Amino acid sequence: MIHLPFRFRSATNPQPKTVSSEILLSSAPAHKTNQKRINWALSLICLGWSSFLVGCGSSSTVSTLGDWTVKSALDGVARSGASGFVVNNIAYLGTGIDNKTQMLSDFWSYNPATNAWTQRANFGGVARYLGVGFSVGNKGYIGTGSNTNGDKLKDFWEYDVTANTWKRIADFAGSARTNAVAFGASNKGFVGTGNDGNYLKDFYAYDPATGAWTQTAGYGGAKREGAVAFVIDNKAYVGTGNGSGTAQRDWFMYDAAANSWTQKADFTTDNAGIARSYGVAFAINGKGYLTLGNTTAKDVWEYDPATDTWVTKGVFEGSSRTNAVGFAIGNKGYVTTGSPGSTSRFDDLWDFDPTIEQVL
Repeated sequence: MIHLPFRFRSATNPQPKTVSSEILLSSAPAHKTNQKRINWALSLICLGWSSFLVGCGSSSTVSTLGDWTVKSALDGVARSGASGFVVNNIAYLGTGIDNKTQMLSDFWSYNPATNAWTQRANFGGVARYLGVGFSVGNKGYIGTGSNTNGDKLKDFWEYDVTANTWKRIADFAGSARTNAVAFGASNKGFVGTGNDGNYLKDFYAYDPATGAWTQTAGYGGAKREGAVAFVIDNKAYVGTGNGSGTAQRDWFMYDAAANSWTQKADFTTDNAGIARSYGVAFAINGKGYLTLGNTTAKDVWEYDPATDTWVTKGVFEGSSRTNAVGFAIGNKGYVTTGSPGSTSRFDDLWDFDPTIEQVL
């Protein structure tokens, strides 16, 4: 099928009837015969061209760049609120909460070259969910979140991917919290926002060279939890989230060298209705991608830092969900786990290629 780079909308009139359902032309009154012949001819034209033009009436087929492919599901149990990071083109994921609302501490790696998961040493701390993860160099880090008793946590752990071992590092310098956001930039890890019983906007940097946390400039927008972040050219982009019960759509860039936040174009300036919380984001080839969040959102948005603009990139082809994990490896983004808003959880994995045409 040939896919055209534009969208067809439903026609005002219903689709023409097929030839077999038309009234015989000979039975029509003479003054209506010409019109019948015209209708009959148009029906044949529409039917003949429908495979090329997607449809002469209404159609749900849409063509756009940005396609999703289902990959090997997580070998561990389905979960939401997990944490992860990427080191040397391998994704690492663990912790979270399962379908029985049990906290988890198992840990896994995913290799996109083989499309396979491998179980690793269990997370070093207590089982938890709604924590954060980031990587700096060849090490990964996971911390914060909530334990089985509902206690908020501030312990942090370093994972050595080569030795497959965990080591506790200095506790997070801010308050114990859930639903924070984290990223690695300028050879440091950054953790901020979240909820410690109140919505937060403070930020802290962890320096692996010194093993210490330092408070940095607070987030440029309002206090929130459930925001997203990605890094492009050593600049972090952070936004969306739940601020005092209201979904947010503001967007800020953090420059670690200058320790400053700069406001950017809202996500997105042309549609206030897409504000959301607890989504996922990742960066591919100098552009950022944001999707999911809330319980119905499946739209995919691309952010170009060079032009400070947002454009749509089709829709996520799995089930809508919150508290999933997103990451990027090479030229593709990935989304896995999460929850549709009930006690059920997901273990599926999808990859996203922004250069391939999507047809729905």
